[in-house]
Amino acid sequence: MEKYKELMKQYMLTENEEALYKAEQFSKQLLQKDVSPDEIVQIHIESLKSLYPELPKEMKRSLDFLLETMIAYGIVHQEARDLREKQLELKSEIEVAANMQDTLLNTVIPDVEVLDIGVLSVAAKQMNGDYHHFIKDSSGNVGVGIADVIGKGIPAALCMSMIKYALDSFSDERFSPNSILELLNRVVERNVEAGMFITMFYGVYDIHSHEFTYSSAGHEPGFFYKAKSKQFEEIDARGIVLGVQNNVSYINYSKSLEVGDTVLLLTDGVTECRQGDRFIERQEVVDVVQKYIHLPAQHIVENVYRYFERLQDFDLRDDFTLIILRRER
Repeated sequence: MEKYKELMKQYMLTENEEALYKAEQFSKQLLQKDVSPDEIVQIHIESLKSLYPELPKEMKRSLDFLLETMIAYGIVHQEARDLREKQLELKSEIEVAANMQDTLLNTVIPDVEVLDIGVLSVAAKQMNGDYHHFIKDSSGNVGVGIADVIGKGIPAALCMSMIKYALDSFSDERFSPNSILELLNRVVERNVEAGMFITMFYGVYDIHSHEFTYSSAGHEPGFFYKAKSKQFEEIDARGIVLGVQNNVSYINYSKSLEVGDTVLLLTDGVTECRQGDRFIERQEVVDVVQKYIHLPAQHIVENVYRYFERLQDFDLRDDFTLIILRRER
């Protein structure tokens, strides 16, 4: 306080820049000693009263008001600083979790001569609530799964990790879409909290018969594209979402694919894109895919994503996952 009063007195008498410079250096010392703003105001008031004991009554009251205001401000300021530190810590933890999720949920796209496969999955936030999975059985057949958690953030990411490891644990003998979903439903129903459900579609492509067998647990319907007629048709498969009931039976459906025929699997982040307040129609997705259907599968999914990314002014509001499987020969 004596140091502050001395500097203040020097400036009041001389008004020179040197006094202000010394005050600036002194403020750094106060910061190092973690002196709060209200303490500095209090020091200023006491110094002023000491230098000018005959201050008007109104001035003294205004200074007391300033001090009380700064005390309240100091408390709020500290709370805000603590909150920012916690937010930065949480952000760092989420970044680590997101990187771990990318590693844990990574799936290898199988290399199959008869299929051209394209995949793109983009998270709207740091954590992805969508999941896709590929597996190749001992006969060379390709299994593909796509799922979407009804819920977001870290809980959704944990659910997807559970789905991934459950799928990895299944043997080839259970490599049937409906049985896969039935087993996963039991896992989800027993291990996921009430109110969190998962939609999922699972299909198997037989590389010898070119039959695509599939089953759905309430998942967003995809599309089949017939190369000869150049027509799209919606994949009609019904089933209850994972985690609602314990014992649920799912139905297998099948579709025979000819050369050039294509399977499109997606999450609702594709079909529920928004342009302002307008939700797009499913037909718009078909129209965009039709525009790029002549390209390799990976180029198709990338171009479709860029189209809808621009449509939403680069503000993705939901996780976007699109998978394309096309019979090559």
